[in-house]
Amino acid sequence: MSAKSGLYRKEKIYGFLFILPPLLGLLIFTLYPMIYSIYGSFTDWDGLGQMNVIGLSNFTDLLTDELFHKAVFNTLFMMLGIPIGITLALLLALGLNRGVPGTTAFRVIYYVPVISSLAAVSIMWNWAYNGDYGLVNQFLDLFGISGPNWMANKFTVKPALIIMAVWKGLGYTMLLYLAALQSVSRSYYEAAELDGANGFQSFRHITWPMVRPVTFFIIVTNIIGGSQIFTEMNIMTPTGGPEYASASVVFYIWQKAFGSFQMGYASAMAVVLGVFIFVVTLIQFRMNEKQSFDVD
Repeated sequence: MSAKSGLYRKEKIYGFLFILPPLLGLLIFTLYPMIYSIYGSFTDWDGLGQMNVIGLSNFTDLLTDELFHKAVFNTLFMMLGIPIGITLALLLALGLNRGVPGTTAFRVIYYVPVISSLAAVSIMWNWAYNGDYGLVNQFLDLFGISGPNWMANKFTVKPALIIMAVWKGLGYTMLLYLAALQSVSRSYYEAAELDGANGFQSFRHITWPMVRPVTFFIIVTNIIGGSQIFTEMNIMTPTGGPEYASASVVFYIWQKAFGSFQMGYASAMAVVLGVFIFVVTLIQFRMNEKQSFDVD
């Protein structure tokens, strides 16, 4: 009995040692900064000096901050790329799932942008969008279309960033859908064919419900990632774009925190962004639970 207790204690100690590094990482690099940021949002801290509590002033200032409103609108607008990316990825996965020749090669081709450096991709697309010698406008010239200076035009800068984001994440989403499609039993489709179902009906009543967990995962992660988009516009439009048309919320937070040294104000925006992500994610989980119940 004592030998067993000694072994149990030793395993328990080893178990705690194994979980200690990630637990410390969570406490030091996630929980502590989050609590510190919440406290900082109620102060006038400049990042270096003393923190003076000013109540809700930072939050009330956000209500009348036009640049913050623009950044929120830009962030939400660029999330239009999420349904576009999901649709294209699902179509590609459906095509590759039919066993077309060269499936492995296509998987590699579509996945290369995913593993590429976001900074390098941003620089490459910035060159491609150049109004004078960019590859995009050269391609449009083949059809007699005079392309704009994409990143310098307030009407085209956001669509340009959306196109790049969809291209960058297409391979990852496509592979998730492809894995989900390949896990669907062929017996469902064979039964549907015997019942006279056409291709669209099979997709609607078999494929789409079976890949819905993957769709839910993609939507949740993409909205969280889309809310925190920063690197692309910081490289491609370092001033926030024409008339601040490409600045995201995180970009504005970064400018206020490290450009204007208004760390307290930036913390308030970070808190608002965190609450937004939490609420939207919670709503999605509730909706997904309801849909799962309806299917059953």
